[in-house]
Amino acid sequence: MPHILIVEDETIIRSALRRLLERNQYQVSEAGSVQEAQERFSIPSFDLIVSDLRLPGAPGTELIKHSEGTPVLIMTSYASLRSAVDSMKMGAVDYIAKPFDHDEMLKAVARILSDRQQAKQAPSERSNGNRTSEKAVDNSNGEIGIIGSCPAMQELYSKIRKVAPTDSNVLIQGESGTGKELVARALHNLSRRAKAPLISVNCAAIPESLIESELFGHEKGAFTGASAGRAGLVEAADGGTLFLDEIGELPLEAQARLLRVLQEGEIRRVGSVQSQKVDVRLIAATHRDLKGLAKIGQFREDLYYRLHVIALKLPALRERGADVSEIARAFLLRQCMRQGRDDLHFAPDAEQAIRHYPWPGNVRELENAIERAVILCESTAISAELLGIDIELSDLEEEDDFVGLPHQASNSSLEPTEDLSLEDYFQHFVLEHQDHMTETELARKLGISRKCLWERRQRLGIPRRKSGATTG
Repeated sequence: MPHILIVEDETIIRSALRRLLERNQYQVSEAGSVQEAQERFSIPSFDLIVSDLRLPGAPGTELIKHSEGTPVLIMTSYASLRSAVDSMKMGAVDYIAKPFDHDEMLKAVARILSDRQQAKQAPSERSNGNRTSEKAVDNSNGEIGIIGSCPAMQELYSKIRKVAPTDSNVLIQGESGTGKELVARALHNLSRRAKAPLISVNCAAIPESLIESELFGHEKGAFTGASAGRAGLVEAADGGTLFLDEIGELPLEAQARLLRVLQEGEIRRVGSVQSQKVDVRLIAATHRDLKGLAKIGQFREDLYYRLHVIALKLPALRERGADVSEIARAFLLRQCMRQGRDDLHFAPDAEQAIRHYPWPGNVRELENAIERAVILCESTAISAELLGIDIELSDLEEEDDFVGLPHQASNSSLEPTEDLSLEDYFQHFVLEHQDHMTETELARKLGISRKCLWERRQRLGIPRRKSGATTG
């Protein structure tokens, strides 16, 4: 069980954080200052140190000197963001802004501990003097840090390695939950800016009225409530990388300011008349069609072309074949470590469900399903029911082969022949019978699930009739 040290002088925050971590199966010790931590504990013996930046006596960054390689996560308020970035330059592994979201803290802790474990394994993998194998890299044990080895991901890894050393802007495209931030982190870690900050911003999570101030900073008195000047996140990323997730949600006014950063390499805080130079590499991500948004005036076309220097496309989880099973096993191992369980495995029905379910929420949905299953599992085998996957039994068949199709649909006047493909047969059968059959009946006659029926309708462009038989 990982052992974490909390160093925080505010008792309420310290106690709340301790309870949060202990509920998630971490062993926790605590101290109110750097001096107390040094007197009571051996700092390097911990797996992670979570410390406030501003403490009585010495600042939290002092722990970095005594940690001997143990990662230090710095907590700080938004107002002292520049200090947090300076902390990272001093050797802090990351920072988290207060007040923090519980899920945000838990994800940061899990990621840091996972990275530390991988770093411990890396020297032994390199001890023979040979380069780490491509397979090890692609299985997240190397510089990319992403699990999966399907052809689409192999192609993505190749592009990441080519693009990362440059300063070119990158646009990462993919559905929500596919791991766009992991790609951004890999690009940063493999770049010459790796020792500088990576500042991640979710544009959709910041209120529109605050987004310009958050990104570009503001001067004292720039607006009501601006009692002091403050640096923005672009400024905080100076020398490093700025990752803007969900950039399609950025208001047009903020887009104009961002364009100036890309064109001129300078920013102007809200309420200021003076500009200042910044050296920032921009990585953006979206699940939306920015080119389409530009055509209807909802996204600046000039900004789109500035962003679209290099485009990386992340495949959906359902398009990654056997990767889904590999990712599921990795998540199961991680959750077992967090929950203090080492006896869990997937039951056969769970493995089948994982492979066949379309995962509309992608990797994020898979991770949440496994976390829930590990918590609720009372035996050693995780069933499909525990995963909470809404999937029909027939979905677990080999749907792409139309199992049993000629027999079950033999009442149709049209049967597959050598001159008629299965997709032609499907199309003719659906068009011929959809007026007097429900969706359930159609699927049963075809020997497939309703989900598969819907997917094939979408692919072949066969809409459901608005009139006719009621759907079941």
